Amino acid sequence: MTNRFRLGGDLTIDRLGFGAMRLPQAGPGGLARDPETGRAVLRRAVELGVNHIDTAGFYRNQDGSVRANALIREALSPYPDDLVIATKVGPVFGPDGPRPGGPADLRPQVEANLESLGLDRLDLVYLRIGTMEPPHGESLAERFEALAALREEGLIHHLGLSNVDAGHLAEARPIAPVTAVQNHFHIANRDETAVLDACTQAGIAFVPFSPLGGGRADINDPGLVKVAERHGATVQQIALAWLLALSPVALAIPGTGSVAHLEENVAARSITLTEEDLADLA
Repeated sequence: MTNRFRLGGDLTIDRLGFGAMRLPQAGPGGLARDPETGRAVLRRAVELGVNHIDTAGFYRNQDGSVRANALIREALSPYPDDLVIATKVGPVFGPDGPRPGGPADLRPQVEANLESLGLDRLDLVYLRIGTMEPPHGESLAERFEALAALREEGLIHHLGLSNVDAGHLAEARPIAPVTAVQNHFHIANRDETAVLDACTQAGIAFVPFSPLGGGRADINDPGLVKVAERHGATVQQIALAWLLALSPVALAIPGTGSVAHLEENVAARSITLTEEDLADLA
């Protein structure tokens, strides 16, 4: 198993990246984190060889005083040449919470990400639809066409989809190349296996969000505990190693606001699961 992946055929990234959602606060509605700790986590991630950071303009604490994009820029700009930053657009956030955005909402969101990250072009932009589960039967064509137009302008390098089903992926691909799909998926939630299979067949990156359950699921099943004990690893490390073993297109972007937890997560890329391990995890 290789630990590297060619995103879009031209950006070589480590298959274990970093998700920035937890940098501003400790989980949804949680307490704000110390910005300097967030910057230290980002700098340490790059020191450990992480060169794929996943973020969004809406990753922030409740009052907006700590924002993931600002922390990334403050900690890492000028950016390393091989660093790939992925972001998401689509939802519009108001006083009543998020609502699905339309095609006209995408340019302002892309431009806001460019400004907050200090970039002239975004490496990878996902069109995010729905919330935690794909909105089946909902067309994304007009929104993806609007995002593809921004790619043609040179504001975006690669396009992705987030929270979609196989039908959405099939709808989007004739409009513009889809480089990555980011869906809710982890060892205790394998509902999106059909999308993973479609990505594997097409060579499209499959990037699970909440790869360790995101606080919404208990991943400590007996098989996972058994394999963790066999390797002298944590169950979280085995859950990440399992994701990477699923397919050569599978990436992992665990997030944390702790340097120690970051180092534990990154160590998972050195774990090689055996056929016996995979059988226990099946």
